Amino acid sequence: MSHSIVTNVCEGIADCVAACPVACIHEGPGKNTLGTDWYWIDFSTCIDCGICIQVCPIEGAILPEERPDLQSTPA
Repeated sequence: MSHSIVTNVCEGIADCVAACPVACIHEGPGKNTLGTDWYWIDFSTCIDCGICIQVCPIEGAILPEERPDLQSTPA
């Protein structure tokens, strides 16, 4: 199971992008409801390592489960 970035909690800091060993975290288009950049995890590529959760300074921005209802995923 992959992790999820909660779109409307993410503040676009992107520490997770540099830390991800499989490059499964991508920038989302536009801004979220906070008015910040945001990122999303490609569920098909995520290896469930948890590094993203460890490096993210925003509590609750990344969840250790696949939650497509909370993570916007561009088509």
